Amino acid sequence: MRNISYDNITETVVRAYSGAEDARTKEIVTLLIQRLHDFVREVELTPREWEAAIGVLTRAAAITDEERNEFILLSDLLGVSALVDLVDGHHDEGASMTTLMGPFYVPGTPELPNGADLTGDNDGERIVVYGQIRKTDDTPLGGAKIEVWQNAPNGLYTVQDPGQAEHNLRATLRADENGNYVFATAKPIPYQVPEDSAGGELIRAGSRHCWRPAHIHLMITAQGCKRHISQIFDLNDPYIDEDAVFGVRSDLAVPYDQQPSEDELSRFHGIQQPFNITHVDFVLAGD
Repeated sequence: MRNISYDNITETVVRAYSGAEDARTKEIVTLLIQRLHDFVREVELTPREWEAAIGVLTRAAAITDEERNEFILLSDLLGVSALVDLVDGHHDEGASMTTLMGPFYVPGTPELPNGADLTGDNDGERIVVYGQIRKTDDTPLGGAKIEVWQNAPNGLYTVQDPGQAEHNLRATLRADENGNYVFATAKPIPYQVPEDSAGGELIRAGSRHCWRPAHIHLMITAQGCKRHISQIFDLNDPYIDEDAVFGVRSDLAVPYDQQPSEDELSRFHGIQQPFNITHVDFVLAGD
């Protein structure tokens, strides 16, 4: 390797990793090296610019912990998270579209009964979210696990706000034997993704805003199916077509202000009124 030059550096680096035992690892690393080197050549990246990029990653690492992952936020803001998700679901014929996990998921949320009201002491309108979870052959997925999380009426997730209860507006539910799920919650609001670290630097450099439309996160798991990560968006939110992290999918944008029918009022009589209704079914792809 003593004669490395502008012309042979890429070939030399690729060859250095050619002994990777795992074929998929070798494929990914080889293409990554080639594309990164092509990018550096194309933009004629300077040492100062590369040092600045490393500085952004260093600041992302410094702020990342168990409750906030700045690297996920950077991936979201660059559209990489959205693309990875779209690639993964591209061939899942008949399944509902998935979308981003986001940086505020926390595992281990306590399990509550199907039909639980998560509103608690939160202000704002109450909405009831319900639907069915099934496979692509329309078989109901009884017992499917549904993890729910969202922001509070002040725009913050509980992991961002020490003033909120630990599991505020979060829960784990189980669909009934027919795959039906239901829960009530406080209506989420649009919010700005954190801009106090590397993600904010990227947003400002691109002269972009950092707003996300109001949404509720769900992660659904069921035996024999791929993990399904979704968000339910407010169709009438002012940022529905300007999501900072490119997460909106048309099938997941629904009205948050639907008035319940008499049948729905009767069906959900145990939930405190008044409330609006949001109905979303989820079809999971096989694993």
